[in-house]
Amino acid sequence: MFLCSHESEQHAELVLAGILTLLFEYSDVLVENLHPALLTAQPISDSADGVQKILSDSMEIIRSWDIELQARFIAGHPRIGETKNLSTLSSKEQGGGASEPTPPEVIARLAHLNACYEQVYPGLRYITFVNGRSRATIAEEMEDKLKTSHSLSPNQPPVESFLPVEKHGQEWRQELSRAVEDVGRIAQSRLDKLVVEAGQEPGKCRQS
Repeated sequence: MFLCSHESEQHAELVLAGILTLLFEYSDVLVENLHPALLTAQPISDSADGVQKILSDSMEIIRSWDIELQARFIAGHPRIGETKNLSTLSSKEQGGGASEPTPPEVIARLAHLNACYEQVYPGLRYITFVNGRSRATIAEEMEDKLKTSHSLSPNQPPVESFLPVEKHGQEWRQELSRAVEDVGRIAQSRLDKLVVEAGQEPGKCRQS
């Protein structure tokens, strides 16, 4: 049975909403800004090539947003080290494929490092393409970003000891841009894994 025009539009909206949530994680910005922009830009397809097109177009749109909207968008991703209210994909990614749970001292360290990072970069959230790495390795990456020594302390150095960069200044903008690109890398990795699970060649549908 063919769908009437109204039903077809509703179906496309639902398909797109599901694809975007899978690739990027649910957020208000995704629903209110990215979803409507994509609906007006193209026919929606859930084929591998269709989803790749959605991802490519999404990143173009996100890069065109003003910096406040981009910052709100990346805040839709869970913080590194969070263990509650994670999507299935986020839980797998943050676990780094480890068979054993992350030690509690590493989780505590990551919580502290997130607070330190958000002190240095007001309004931003630390985003990184985990790509199979452990949470302990990501903690060391965050320490390097913050220029502090590697440690498992849950509260040192004090959050207040970190000086914030100028919000919307050059360093802040560079960090925001890096985070946006890593969100895209995370989304591409998710798509590639789904393509493999579907029995296709990963990256075959990728567009430049």
